[in-house]
Amino acid sequence: MEAKYKKWYIIVSLLFSAWVMNFVDGFLQLQYLYKSILKLILFLGIPMGYFMLYREERHHLKTIITPRKKDFVSALLFGICVYAVILLAYFILRGHIDLFVIRDQLTSGIGVNEDNFLYVAIYISFVNSFLEELFFRGYAFLILKKETSRWFAYLFSALLFAVYHVGMTSKWFHWGIYLLALAGLFVGGCIFNFLNDRCENIYPSWLVHMCANFAINTVGFLLFGLL
Repeated sequence: MEAKYKKWYIIVSLLFSAWVMNFVDGFLQLQYLYKSILKLILFLGIPMGYFMLYREERHHLKTIITPRKKDFVSALLFGICVYAVILLAYFILRGHIDLFVIRDQLTSGIGVNEDNFLYVAIYISFVNSFLEELFFRGYAFLILKKETSRWFAYLFSALLFAVYHVGMTSKWFHWGIYLLALAGLFVGGCIFNFLNDRCENIYPSWLVHMCANFAINTVGFLLFGLL
């Protein structure tokens, strides 16, 4: 019976947190600083709340946040490939993306501009990526699969990761590119899960996630005329 409660605690808390962030991104459009604080509370606080409630699970927390050196080389090589693919996709599809609309929404919506983008880029690359990996891969995959099944955790966490980005990107692209991006996020979430499934920690996917964010931030620097 307790295992059933654990499963539903994880699933409901994941859905709630993703819904809150989608609502904030899609409707409230808080300034980036305030949105980041809220995200920190949810994406760090919700998993920690689980381990406080179920103390017998704390050894799993230690496992998912303990790195292993041998997992880094392959993840770094894969991350470099991801960086190249994202930039290539940008240069291929940029004629179908209204970059001025994206820049205006970032500036007027959440207060990101050419003056603070460097600091935002650093935060996104290192801190935000870690929060998302802890939440979507550590909590929503590595922990959830122990209470459900591997395949359910694979699909649920990857789908949640893709849908989570709906609010923040829904007005950026033509619907065709938008659906393509969501499909890419879902596949990316499955790949991230695969990277972590072998080693039971979040660091391989975090390294690849950082490389993906480096690519997106490179596009951001071009967008704001900083490169």
